[in-house]
Amino acid sequence: MSSKIYSIIRGTGKYIPSNKVKNEDFLTTEFYDTYGKKSPKSNQEITEKFEDITTIAERRHVTKDLVTSDIAFFAAEDAIKSSQIDKEELDYIIVAHNFGDVKHDNRRSDLVPSLAARVKHKLAIQNPNCVAYDLPFGCPGWLQATIQADYYIKSGDAKQILIIGADVLSRISDPNDRDSMLYADGAGAVILEGKESETPIGILAHATRSDTFQYSEMLYMDKSFNPDSEHKDALFLKMNGRKLYQYALTTVPQAIQTALIKSETPLNEIKKVLIHQANGKMDDAILKRLYALYDIDELPEDIMPMTVSWLGNSSVATVPTLLDLILKGELKPHKINQGDKIVFASVGAGMNINAMVYKM
Repeated sequence: MSSKIYSIIRGTGKYIPSNKVKNEDFLTTEFYDTYGKKSPKSNQEITEKFEDITTIAERRHVTKDLVTSDIAFFAAEDAIKSSQIDKEELDYIIVAHNFGDVKHDNRRSDLVPSLAARVKHKLAIQNPNCVAYDLPFGCPGWLQATIQADYYIKSGDAKQILIIGADVLSRISDPNDRDSMLYADGAGAVILEGKESETPIGILAHATRSDTFQYSEMLYMDKSFNPDSEHKDALFLKMNGRKLYQYALTTVPQAIQTALIKSETPLNEIKKVLIHQANGKMDDAILKRLYALYDIDELPEDIMPMTVSWLGNSSVATVPTLLDLILKGELKPHKINQGDKIVFASVGAGMNINAMVYKM
C-alpha cells in the first residue's frame, strides 16, 4: 500500500486569562433592551435566568495591558514548546480572530499590520518564507484556518503550520446588553504537521458551509443599547440569540454528518465531540440532534467535554483551548488516546459552520 501525506496535530498551546468575572459581578450593571429602555427585571433575576439558559457561571477577561495579538503570541509560544519544533521551519502562521487588537481605552479595531505578522514578530522568526496572515470567519475561524492548513500540507506546499485562534470579546461587547455575559477572552493554538502514512491518520475529512442569504445578520455590529452610553461612537457585537439557536440546531448536526460521511466514519467510532461553546444547553441539544440523525436515543457518557461554564464563549479560542486542556490532562476525566477518532465543530457569524473528523 502506498503512503500519503496526512495533517497531524504535533503540539498544542493556550492562554487562559487570569481575571475571573463571575455572574454576581453583573449585579450592579444597568441592562437595557433593544429599544433603549432599562430592563424592568432585577439583575438577580437576569443573571440567574442567564446561567440557567447558558450554564455559564463565570468567564475570563484579559488585563488592561493585553490585546489579542499578545495572547495569540502566548498561545503560540506554548504550542511551539509542546511540539518541540524549530520555529524557523514554520511555513505558515495563520491567526483566526474577528476584531483585531482592541485596547481597553480605545474601542477601535487595529488590524494593520495583521495579527499574524505581529505574532511572527513577537516570536522573532526571521525566515521570510514563513507566510503570516489573518482569517476572520466568525467563531469557526480557527477550525477554518486548520482546514486551509490541511490543504497546504496535502498539496505539498507546507510541512509545518502554526494555527492560532484568539479574541478579546470583552472589549467589543456592549456593557449594557445582557448578551455581554456570554463573551470571554482567550487564545488557543496548534502546530499542524505533514506526516506520511499508509493508513489514514490526522485530518480525515472536513465540511464547511456559509448561509449568508438568510442568516448573515444574526450577528452584527451596532451601537450600545444604552442611549446615554459613554461610548456613543463605538460599535458593539449584537446577536439575534433565538434565531441563532434554531439555526445551529438545524445545521450543525448536518455539517458533522457530512464530514463523517466524507471520512467514511460511523458515528459510534467517535470518542469525543469538541464543539464551539456559546451556550451549554444549545450544545446539548445539537448533540442530541446529531445522534437522532442516526436513530440513537442514548448518548455516550462524557463524549462532549464542556468548558463554557467557567470559560464562557471565547470565540475562535474555544476549540483549540479545549483540545489543549484535554491533551495536557487538565480537564479530567476527559482524555484522548492514540487511535481515537474525534469530531471538531463550530458555528458563528456569517453564518458559518464547519466540522472536521480527526484520528489521533
